[in-house]
Amino acid sequence: MTKEAKREGLGLGARKNVVRAKQMKDYAEVGRKLVWQRQIIFAAALGLAGYYYSIALALMTGALIILSEIYDFTVFKRILVWDGRDAAVARRLLNQLYVGTVLSASVIVFYSIAIALAQGPGTHFMSLFFLFAAALFAAMNNHHILPILVVRIGMYGATFLFIPIYDIWVTGATIQSELWAHLFTSLFVLYFVIDCSRIYLSFYQRSLEQMEALTVENNKAQQGYEAKSEFISTMSHELRTPLTSIKGSIDLTHAGHLGPISEKAEQVMGIAKRNCTRLIELIDEILDLQKIEAGRMPFNMKRFDLRDLVEQSVAANAPFAARLGVRLTCEAEADHLPVVGDSARIEQVLTNIVSNAAKFSPEGSQVRVRLTVEEGRARVSVIDVGPGLADHDRERVFDKFSQVDSSDTRKIGGTGLGMNISKQIMQAHNGSIDYRKNEGAGTTFYFDLDLADDDEEGKPARLDPSAEAAEADDLVTKCVAAS
Repeated sequence: MTKEAKREGLGLGARKNVVRAKQMKDYAEVGRKLVWQRQIIFAAALGLAGYYYSIALALMTGALIILSEIYDFTVFKRILVWDGRDAAVARRLLNQLYVGTVLSASVIVFYSIAIALAQGPGTHFMSLFFLFAAALFAAMNNHHILPILVVRIGMYGATFLFIPIYDIWVTGATIQSELWAHLFTSLFVLYFVIDCSRIYLSFYQRSLEQMEALTVENNKAQQGYEAKSEFISTMSHELRTPLTSIKGSIDLTHAGHLGPISEKAEQVMGIAKRNCTRLIELIDEILDLQKIEAGRMPFNMKRFDLRDLVEQSVAANAPFAARLGVRLTCEAEADHLPVVGDSARIEQVLTNIVSNAAKFSPEGSQVRVRLTVEEGRARVSVIDVGPGLADHDRERVFDKFSQVDSSDTRKIGGTGLGMNISKQIMQAHNGSIDYRKNEGAGTTFYFDLDLADDDEEGKPARLDPSAEAAEADDLVTKCVAAS
């Protein structure tokens, strides 16, 4: 046997084990859920038997039912706590289900035959109807495992035919007797029960096949996503090193450290410098996104003063805004606002918001960064007087690779990753980020953080993988488009 065939055989065997475990757990779960429904049916049947026929028969049947139910409940519990992996355990539990099936079906058969014998030759409505109900109940709720369904329907069906045949035998009834009509009617009813079992079994098997197909497709998508993520991460790391070297060389040349250059060459170097910076920023954001989606982005949670961080960030971003003809100002209501978080990541969020506000603000305008306390939380607001955002833009603003102005002629560059990364950073800090349209021109972006208690200290943390990590987006194509 080739290695490929062995791997295929192992794959088929593993899938069979998964399906078998699923069937057993479904069977046990249904059996556990219907326990009280069964007890009500049994109680009604035993009450009728005790009142109209024999109290001793009712008590004896009740004792057998209790023993059978205890056994079934014990097996169901073992199956539901089983991890579904060990094939030997699966076989042992399946054999226990077979034993429980024979026991519980035998109790019903015993009850039906005992009532029929007590009634004597006749219609046996009570016995046959109880058998019919039990068979229909099995068809509806025991179709998960075919051998168990066959055993139950086989035992009930044999009893269904035995009662009228026994009446014919003990009475010596001829074909003209009504007892033969009872037998033929039993055959029709038995056919109906078998057909119902077939339909329910078909529905369940179809759902299992669909579930297996979805599982296979999900595994393929997950493998594709992991391969894509690994490729993007490797590509980003490999690109960043030469780009950093290229940018360093361009910076030196543009600054004249390698000798004088012409005015036209200086312009070309300036363009190259800006585009190198843009590409490095794109790569850094992609690497951040990959860490977030993989749950590998570390956060060094420490106590710090949010006011100090905001003032430092405004000062650091002021030159960038000035090049765009925009002035940054800082307003703070409190002198000291302690929070716990990763100060570098919080500054990254604020820098992203401030830079966006400066980009979209008209020349000569002002962007205000305001620090307030709202409902017991620290709030940092960035207020601009740009074109503004509507409420229906919210999903696009915080989506990956999304630009509100996504046209080819847009004046403001960017990857569309910054706000998505900022949102996930704030979620990791148990914070929030959002925006609202100003009453006049512009938009106010803001993020909230919990104020730190007097004795609260930080600790390292990691961001949990995002629910969006399962999406198999074509990041490579979008990166090229964004750049």
